[in-house]
Amino acid sequence: MPGDVAEPSGGSMVLPPVERGDEAYVSRIPEGMLVRATSATGGASGVGVTPRFKQVIDEFSEAVSAGGTPAGFRIESAVDGDGAVRFDLVRDISRDRNGQRRPTPLLFSVDSANPYEVAPCAGLVANLTCNPGIVYDLFLNNPEANVGNRFSTLEEVIAELGRVLGPGCDMSVELNNPFADFGQILEDIHRYEEIVSSHRLVVKVPHTGPVNADNVSQLLTGDKRLDRRYDQGSTQDYLHGHNLALRLHEHGYRVNFTLMFEPHQVPLALQARPYFINAFLRHRRAATRTLQGLVAAYETTHERGFLTQLREYMLKQDFLSAHDTEADLLSVLEKARTYLYNRRADGEGADGLDSARQALRWLRTAHLPDTRLIICSMEGPTWYPDVTAMLTEPEFADMHDRVVITTEPNYLARWSSAPQVVSYQRRFMNAAQAANEAAEAT
Repeated sequence: MPGDVAEPSGGSMVLPPVERGDEAYVSRIPEGMLVRATSATGGASGVGVTPRFKQVIDEFSEAVSAGGTPAGFRIESAVDGDGAVRFDLVRDISRDRNGQRRPTPLLFSVDSANPYEVAPCAGLVANLTCNPGIVYDLFLNNPEANVGNRFSTLEEVIAELGRVLGPGCDMSVELNNPFADFGQILEDIHRYEEIVSSHRLVVKVPHTGPVNADNVSQLLTGDKRLDRRYDQGSTQDYLHGHNLALRLHEHGYRVNFTLMFEPHQVPLALQARPYFINAFLRHRRAATRTLQGLVAAYETTHERGFLTQLREYMLKQDFLSAHDTEADLLSVLEKARTYLYNRRADGEGADGLDSARQALRWLRTAHLPDTRLIICSMEGPTWYPDVTAMLTEPEFADMHDRVVITTEPNYLARWSSAPQVVSYQRRFMNAAQAANEAAEAT
């Protein structure tokens, strides 16, 4: 294979010839990687790159115009049948430019469809989650967010988000309708793929529970209540999301399997080979504490009014269905006790993080090395500190590379501050101002 011969700066080793036409691509590989990969073969016949390597570089040429390889890809090498070392670029959001690791194995993500909110986070996050609903409801149709009505279409917003975030950040985009014909679903995915590229796109597929194509309209009309309880679905309905996720995986797509609230959802979700699984925190802990309070109030006073409140709350939160408005109060009490038992509300689940803990335990044993847990849905003064404290527990020290923390941009950013930051800024800036005034006086 004719081509230029590269020599390390130290002059200690002459590299094999570079395949003709691959010179510009091979020049982007860090010299140390070239030396290690070729010397390990004991005599490679040449050096080249894979078609995917070329495609990634060409697609993200603007991001790597100064040389090197884009963020979000791991550089790998292998010896082909001709004895040549061939380099590849494999998607890996734990990597920065030139295949370097990000500063920590723990990754961060933002949940937003607002490019203006996302921009300050761009260099610090590895994923973005959004769906068409929040693109329209929270951004496009919100004049305060969509300043000057600059953006008018879903495609424009997603394209801008991709531009702001760059190649190193995945984009998890939710399906418009998980109950649509599979051909239509593929058309929707291709639409997003053309905007953000196949390398960055992750398809969000929801758990579907008892909801199906025939009854989903109940959630959109009238009182918007389903006529069956969450645990009254058919096998086909319950596993619709799983089978859709698995089918998309088989078509080569990475899947963010979403709407995961309970630890027992995890082992079945992993059977669909997802790229991301989720642990939703906020609403689950709030519901647990409300159930605990009402059950405790009844057990202390035996006033049936608390059971009536319990039934109303469970109806509102979909623990019960539209047919349960007159459900026997003692039966409702037993259901609440069962929920609390399953959530270990008086034990490990007291802080609401049992879903995340158990998900990490399942991930540790899974044969899915690239699958990560997204810990999401948090707000208020304790959630983020609780999550980061949990991740410092010795049990999870080796699992940081399997975790992505996802919040709204401002909620994530606020944890970079502390009261003393203001105190010290006051001191420093006043000292600087005094020094400047003294200098001007002289």
